[in-house]
Amino acid sequence: MTDTNQPGILFTAFEPSGDAHAAPVIRTLLKMIPDLRIFAWGGEQMKEAGATIVEETAADAAMGLNALSRVMAVRREVKRIKRWSKAYRVLAHVAVDSPAANFPICKIMRRSGARVVHLVAPQLWAWGGWRARKLRNRTDLVLCLLPFEEQWFGERDIPARFIGHPRMNRPVDVDVLREQMHGMPQGAPHVALFPGSRSHEVSANIRLLVKTFIEIQGRHAGTAGLIVAARPELARLVRKKIKVFPNGLHMITGLVDPAICWADLCLAVSGTISLDITRQQKPMIGVYKTGVIGWLGAKVLIRTPLRLLPNVIAGREICPEFVPYCGGPLPIVREAYRYIQDSKNAAIATQELARVCQRFSNKHPDEEAARLILRVIKDGKI
Repeated sequence: MTDTNQPGILFTAFEPSGDAHAAPVIRTLLKMIPDLRIFAWGGEQMKEAGATIVEETAADAAMGLNALSRVMAVRREVKRIKRWSKAYRVLAHVAVDSPAANFPICKIMRRSGARVVHLVAPQLWAWGGWRARKLRNRTDLVLCLLPFEEQWFGERDIPARFIGHPRMNRPVDVDVLREQMHGMPQGAPHVALFPGSRSHEVSANIRLLVKTFIEIQGRHAGTAGLIVAARPELARLVRKKIKVFPNGLHMITGLVDPAICWADLCLAVSGTISLDITRQQKPMIGVYKTGVIGWLGAKVLIRTPLRLLPNVIAGREICPEFVPYCGGPLPIVREAYRYIQDSKNAAIATQELARVCQRFSNKHPDEEAARLILRVIKDGKI
């Protein structure tokens, strides 16, 4: 029989990215304290790391396919967590990204006496500075993945620490990556297309990316293209959207790092993939296709003038970004051709991305996150 009085830590994640962020921290916590109980609303990676999964909530479609169904699903999960928490002693609640889903849970957990730690800082600096007060009242510590966030939150009296980013603070073994590139398309230049890690991103962006590739190839015969699908279900979605691939364009599933190593230029839907590309210092163009209404809404809601993460970190545009974007491929092609026609522009981009990488030097995100979570449990503060 499960001892509900034995204290533990609760992780809650509602996206595949949250599942990926939480898993190594869970694994590190269990290395530090092998008999620690860790419960989770999350996904397969958190389970493999050693957490007891109470509910599966971190798959791409686990919380519903449209906005309304997702809101209703989140509300149901919040109620389940509230009921569950009455039977279990929670020392700390680690809210992983997804602030809209996690904020109500943080409120419940704080009232129950648990410490609350946010793993992945809510991007209030981009779209929701007015929510700083709510976060201040619902957290004991924010673990920041981006270097400028600690100061931003600190200026608003929110305890925060920069721990580094798991996508940036990984070693790059170029020899291994080159071995994994075997069988990738031949030609020049190499253009890699990254259509997103979520199904709605792929649906919205894949046609624009493919049209951009076709235009590039029309101007530069011999261009080799590679669509990189993050998961098999996204590869199937790409095939559904693109019935016939143009000559020279191929697709692989997974193998993100080898594809970046192969590429001379990356066209990427904005998100954490831009950090994977930054890590290898490859020229990139960021894209996020929306309709006109979405484009107008983003102009109103998003406060920062820069949206692509390497640009945000650098504090200026070092990579062209079309985020959000409701136009056609030609403006993107013009930017791409700057890199293709003049290698000097590609070299400058590489240098700028190297400077961004330096901001993450000597950080160990998993170890620092685990240590700070345990410190908050023990001392109530950092």
